[in-house]
Amino acid sequence: MNPYSLLAQTTRERVGDGAIAPILADCGAASQILMLIWPQLGDFDSLEYAWWIRRQAAQLQAAGIAVRAVGIGDRPSGQKFCEYTDFPADHLFIDPNASLHQALGLYRGLSLKLPVLSPAQNSWLNLMLMCAGIGSPGTLAEVFRGYRGDRTAPQLIADDEEIQAFPLPPLKGSFFRWAGGRGFQRPFELATLRLRNMGEVLRHWKTYVPDAAYLTQRGATFLFDAQGELLYEHRDRAILGFAKTMSNPLQFLQL
Repeated sequence: MNPYSLLAQTTRERVGDGAIAPILADCGAASQILMLIWPQLGDFDSLEYAWWIRRQAAQLQAAGIAVRAVGIGDRPSGQKFCEYTDFPADHLFIDPNASLHQALGLYRGLSLKLPVLSPAQNSWLNLMLMCAGIGSPGTLAEVFRGYRGDRTAPQLIADDEEIQAFPLPPLKGSFFRWAGGRGFQRPFELATLRLRNMGEVLRHWKTYVPDAAYLTQRGATFLFDAQGELLYEHRDRAILGFAKTMSNPLQFLQL
């Protein structure tokens, strides 16, 4: 079933002003609608996906593509997320208990339950297992790609850009040329960006993750034309599996 009909009827709290509003509001003039259903806003996938959206924001705007996102959290976590990622707060909506994810039938992640643990503790256990690749196919390979580099992926950090990823000292993008060159994803380049994201979330954990019960919930990507016809979809099955082509997650848009 085309998920557009469900999404078009869905309202959630908008991060920008706190109003309960349709998540597809103000998309009438768009040539296409890119709908991002994100897991926890403190999740690796949400932060990394937002980075790619910011990276290609000009191309998205030029193509007339409206981007809307729904993530698990509350308004303070959404505000912190937008502050860190520069994702537009008026285009981000909050789903505190992943009810939209469940209505869309998205993968909840590993769901082992030990009776001696609380729901949040079970979520932590399942998250750790998924990070090890259990119930999360492809996660370990994607982690290793971040360290190994990828000649099929673009360069991620400009030579004159400085990046701070605690506990590493500030690094210039030109530093990574010593690991392999320029013009492609160099060894350790993506891993450094992920380390920066991890440091950000750990410093503000309670803000990003107000309820740990949904740590394993995965998300999805939907692309619709102006009439609501589904052009593309990807339903996440793993941590660090938010795109069919992780070397270039927005490749399907052909920007």
